[in-house]
Amino acid sequence: MKQDISRKKSAELFEKAKSYFPGGVNSPVRAFKSVYGTPLFIERGDKARIWDADGNEFIDYCCSWGPLILGHNHDGVREAVIQQLDKGLSFGAPTRLENELAELILTNNRYIEKIRFVSSGTEAVMSAIRLARGYTKKDKIVKFEGCYHGHSDSLLVKAGSGLITFGETSSAGVPKAFADETIVIALNDKQALEEVFSSFPDQIAAVIIEGIPANNGLLIQDKDYIHFLRQITQEHGALLIFDEVITGFRLGFEGAARYYNTQPDIITYGKIIGGGMPVGAYGASRELMAHISPEGGVYQAGTLSGNPIAMSAGIAALRTLAEPDFYIKQEEKTQGFVTALRAYIDRKNYAVQILTVGSIFWLTFAQQKNIKRADEIDPLSMEKYKIMHRSLLNQGIYFGPSGYEVGFISSAHTQEDLSQTITAIKTALDTVFT
Repeated sequence: MKQDISRKKSAELFEKAKSYFPGGVNSPVRAFKSVYGTPLFIERGDKARIWDADGNEFIDYCCSWGPLILGHNHDGVREAVIQQLDKGLSFGAPTRLENELAELILTNNRYIEKIRFVSSGTEAVMSAIRLARGYTKKDKIVKFEGCYHGHSDSLLVKAGSGLITFGETSSAGVPKAFADETIVIALNDKQALEEVFSSFPDQIAAVIIEGIPANNGLLIQDKDYIHFLRQITQEHGALLIFDEVITGFRLGFEGAARYYNTQPDIITYGKIIGGGMPVGAYGASRELMAHISPEGGVYQAGTLSGNPIAMSAGIAALRTLAEPDFYIKQEEKTQGFVTALRAYIDRKNYAVQILTVGSIFWLTFAQQKNIKRADEIDPLSMEKYKIMHRSLLNQGIYFGPSGYEVGFISSAHTQEDLSQTITAIKTALDTVFT
């Protein structure tokens, strides 16, 4: 294997960070526990590339975990932020910019009629759950194993044993009583969902699912299963929540709702609507949103909700995304990238699958072609990912530091970037399998 890139300065920064932060990081996956070496401390980014503290240059497919669909340091987004900086950072009061971004979203998205801006995807989902409970006057939530919805107590749970089960806390500090209100079942299992509604009649406020599950591999669900979710929730007076923190404005302006041609009751969004700045949102029909304070009895507030910096960045970003053919070009670029890799994998007969939707892709070491559930992912395959990840870093390619994470292609990725990456992945796969 090629000699590892220098991480001396990153390693020094990491050692110092350990004295300040738990594990030396402010979000766990950044610690590089699932791959080789010390975390890379990033100094700057531009277009499709990032540079670390040691001066190493990488083509980036993490894209700040998805929201940088326009790449790093996009001219329009940067200029919008700079202009707002001259006017002020935060007011804790309404601004024209909130109206402008909301109008841009709502006039181009038929699946929501009103929206509420918050400061993160976690906060958006937490608020959506509260709205569902307040509206239905029911307490229980159904979620799916392998779907991640942020770190709020109600959803930081995992499946226990059995076909249907109350969630078990997946973090210390989450009261059992909270987990008892969340039922966790496997994806792609109609029988399990039928049994949930049979076992807990008139108790389920909502079923929540990632638009397309993409936090634990890329688990693309069949359209008939999503339509089944819509049907069974309506039959039992429960709401259907699409968590589109990843898929919203990434698959298209209308996200997974349009992909599946399904009308969820509530949809949540993340940082992509703020051009990568800290922002989130949840939206629904006028009727549902009328239950949010100060109009209704479901309380939710935030000092930085709709802050002018994030709104300015979001307006600039979404205007670009709303341009004709933006998403068509993104998908064509991604399909070309994936097709070239699949041809090599097939020729070499490697046990590797590449799943893709829109401009999202996931490379996994598996024989099975259509992985739809978390329990279909072989944990032992992550050892192969570690080897590949190390090889890619040494060749100047940055993937997320976990084999469960998906990759993202931005509009800033050039054909030259993609060709260089294809060559690097081929070399990395040869390293894994020899």
